[in-house]
Amino acid sequence: MEIATQTQFHVLAVDDSSLERKLIEKLLKTSYQVFLYSVTTVDSGSKALEFLGLKEDQKSNASTFPYQKETKVNLIITDYCMPGMSGYDLLKKIKESSALRDIPVVILSSENVPSRVTRCLEEGAEAFFLKPLKFSDLARLEPHLSKSKNTPEKHNLFKSKTVMMKKRNKRKREEEHDEMHETVGVTGPKLKLTPSD
Repeated sequence: MEIATQTQFHVLAVDDSSLERKLIEKLLKTSYQVFLYSVTTVDSGSKALEFLGLKEDQKSNASTFPYQKETKVNLIITDYCMPGMSGYDLLKKIKESSALRDIPVVILSSENVPSRVTRCLEEGAEAFFLKPLKFSDLARLEPHLSKSKNTPEKHNLFKSKTVMMKKRNKRKREEEHDEMHETVGVTGPKLKLTPSD
């Protein structure tokens, strides 16, 4: 089990593949500059339950949750197919627990099986993504993270970050446009990408 220092959001990533665990961790840690992530990775559903303070045969004993005091988990990302306990079984255990059921759970799978997707969503999963996890998927996680934090200032921070990213992307497009003019050797006035003020 690898545990990083906790920052604003703490994600528990569960996958029997070390490559997938590293990918999830890297994506989360490099995705946003405003939101910082702490990522804990484990290789099985039983280790995830152990980290969360819930035994496999236990459903709702709230007195066994030491992590809540020190390391609150804001999101769980779990693989669907794992030896021993599947991601679906882990999801069920989490949703049956009175102390854990509010933690958003996202399921990952390398197979797009509609009945599997439906079953996980009906059991309480927030989302079902196909592997490998991509940057575009991370934007869809933000509402679930905000819900777990339940703090409006974090949502406002995300909105500010989105505006900053749009401005940065616009500047980058303009720079690329300028470079293209220089490379092609276009003479005369440059085309404007946006109307002038």
